[in-house]
Amino acid sequence: MKKIGTLILSVILFVACTGDTGPPGPQGPNGINILGSVFEVTVNFTPQNNYSALIDFPQEIEVFESDVVLVYRLENVIPDSTGPIDVWSLLPRTFYLDNGSQVAYNFNNTFLDVELFLEGNTNFSNLDTFYTLDQTFRIAVLPADFASNPDLDLHDIEQVIQSLEMQQDNFSIQKL
Repeated sequence: MKKIGTLILSVILFVACTGDTGPPGPQGPNGINILGSVFEVTVNFTPQNNYSALIDFPQEIEVFESDVVLVYRLENVIPDSTGPIDVWSLLPRTFYLDNGSQVAYNFNNTFLDVELFLEGNTNFSNLDTFYTLDQTFRIAVLPADFASNPDLDLHDIEQVIQSLEMQQDNFSIQKL
């Protein structure tokens, strides 16, 4: 009798747990939590700031120690019939000067800020202002899972931004 009772109870539970499945939940990007942000800054590298600039992350951008920070320099703006096209290069970026010396844009970061700086084997005070004044950078903060995607070319800022736009509803580039 015990066996029949157990069998009946099992059938009741099985039937009670079956039925129409509910609507599917939202589809995520393979379990990756995307909270990336991109913002722009324009700085001058001068003797007064020791050819460096310390940029605090905006308050609305939460940066974790595990996040990946990438910095891109605006190299050129190409005119086009649809509007200007920005050309960006991932740092570090080295330029070889006519006199045989070199100058490089580089950065380091914490989860609080990014330091942009010039380095090289030249006298920075003799550099053309092309290298020192009104330098625009895009700073991208990416979750480590997102940045480790082998299909993502981190050298291409447009691909990074397009990937973030597909993953975020309210993506925007902030200009500081």
